[in-house]
Amino acid sequence: MEPDPDPGPEDGAASPEALHFHGDEEIIEVVELGPGPPDPADDLAQEMDGVDFEEEEELEGEGADEAWGDEVDEGVDGGMESPDDSEVTFAHHSASVFCVSLDPKTNTLAVTGGEDDKAFVWRLSDGELLLECPGHKDSVTCAGFSHDSALVATGDMSGLLKVWQVDTKEEVWSFEVGDLEWMEWHPQAPVLLAGTADGNTWMWKVPSGDCKTFQGPNCPATCGRVLPDGRKAVVGYEDGTVRIWDLKQGSPIHVLKGTEGHQGPLTCVATNLDGSLILTGSVDCQAKLVNAATGKVVGVFRPDTVGPQPNPGEDEESESNSVESLGFCNVMPLAAVGYLDGTLAIYDLSTQSLRHRCQHQSGIVQLLWEEGAAVVYTCSLDGAVRLWDARTGRLLSDYRGHTAEILDFALSKDASLVVTTSGDHKAKVFCVQRPDR
Repeated sequence: MEPDPDPGPEDGAASPEALHFHGDEEIIEVVELGPGPPDPADDLAQEMDGVDFEEEEELEGEGADEAWGDEVDEGVDGGMESPDDSEVTFAHHSASVFCVSLDPKTNTLAVTGGEDDKAFVWRLSDGELLLECPGHKDSVTCAGFSHDSALVATGDMSGLLKVWQVDTKEEVWSFEVGDLEWMEWHPQAPVLLAGTADGNTWMWKVPSGDCKTFQGPNCPATCGRVLPDGRKAVVGYEDGTVRIWDLKQGSPIHVLKGTEGHQGPLTCVATNLDGSLILTGSVDCQAKLVNAATGKVVGVFRPDTVGPQPNPGEDEESESNSVESLGFCNVMPLAAVGYLDGTLAIYDLSTQSLRHRCQHQSGIVQLLWEEGAAVVYTCSLDGAVRLWDARTGRLLSDYRGHTAEILDFALSKDASLVVTTSGDHKAKVFCVQRPDR
């Protein structure tokens, strides 16, 4: 679940200036202040000026401004025969489309990135291409709009990041890092974060390029999320550890490792609406519920509550299960976990018990909660989007139209539109009609 794109700081939250750090140890004392008025979102960019950014020289990638060539079309899997329920199809990509994001301010624009080394900004209502984002030299796996929809960022697997001004269509910033694992905009300021295969998490002010790095373990930073207060970020790593970083101080507030961490690489992290709880998911098939303030694991959703797991000694080629996606419900104390074996598990957070098991015929790629209802959306390897009532576990509806697996999807704030990307080289817009609304 994506954090609220425009959350304000919680009443009573300690300001960054009130966080006192002692030495370089991982255990940090946090001094909380009494309740005060929330900071305006407009002041957050100004507040980020207090961050001790290091000046980093941008790396100019060779041939970064050269036009890209189309990759060879390897064909589309035509094995999935189904009606097309979509309203709009965007077909400018020439290979698998890996990622999609909607502009948070109006939800009228989408940005997609693909295996063809291209990214496009286009209009949802009619699929009209508005901006091509040239210069990438590898598959574009990350793309997203800034909190105010003024900027759009794209990142490719090789670590080349680019940012464009949406209205002028001008490139305003670029930077090159190691192999890219994830990328996300700050929820309230023009600040971009990214995690790389060398274990670093990077943070830049855009377009000035002021840079700060957060050094993790010597393994990939596989997933990350900025907490809703905009002052902390949670990052998961390939070695199973999780770190909650203070973005101003550049220090880890909490480190979860050993039995507190995971026994395999992290695949996904999520936070609830106020940032008090974090969910972490891993290839070890466990989801852990973490108190963001204390860094303590307060619940573990284990694989034996879902289905049988392969024995560790089984042939490596046998399909193993893993957590692929997870998220919190905004309106009820529920969490959803999606597994590679096709299981959607709805957990009751108050009792930490399995409430519903919703089975798919193929692996779940991603899930998203509707912002104002207990409804979960899933996309899966069979090319369909499904809506589930988390209160009853009942399938509400499904939408089809792709001829290959869905690789990513996004949901509009009012839950009227679902935008999908697929291995069939297309992105599609589906209008969601719910009889209960």
